[in-house]
Amino acid sequence: MASLFGHIAAGYTIKKYLHPTKSGLILFLAMLSAFLPDFDVIGFKFGIAYESFWGHRGFTHSIAFAIIWGLIVCAFFKEKRLIIFLIISLSTVSHPLLDGMTSGGHGVAFFSPFNNGRYFLPWRPIKVSPLGASRFFSEWGWKVIKSEALYIGLPCLILLGLREAAIFGHSNKKSEEHDN
Repeated sequence: MASLFGHIAAGYTIKKYLHPTKSGLILFLAMLSAFLPDFDVIGFKFGIAYESFWGHRGFTHSIAFAIIWGLIVCAFFKEKRLIIFLIISLSTVSHPLLDGMTSGGHGVAFFSPFNNGRYFLPWRPIKVSPLGASRFFSEWGWKVIKSEALYIGLPCLILLGLREAAIFGHSNKKSEEHDN
């Protein structure tokens, strides 16, 4: 899996790119949703096999789960439901996409519940993060952070920069029109 930091960066970027207004709740939900699929690791404590439907990188890492979660969350809002659905669903699906780009694990059940097969994406540059905080704060964890900085952090910064440039350019254009 990608680390908590990588997943949260993706959720933050998706929210800020799609809806740059100040909404702390939606931002929090986007970042939570980007990490939510990994709550399936609790299954290890209950003897649920990695490869099972409810195992790690199983159903909670699927596109269907991301859509269902997006629908559940947006149902609690009265306004902007479509944008909230998109933010939450895309933040959630960013998780299995990033996991599918890692160098380890047993693949991701992108198509569960229709197909529980585990897959990786063809390009896998992100170092897989160790499970557990003590193992993360090691040389292995440092390698994960470096790969995520390059393959998650940098693209996130570029997207946010492009978004800011578009907003800034749009507001300058409005000022020029107002001045005429």
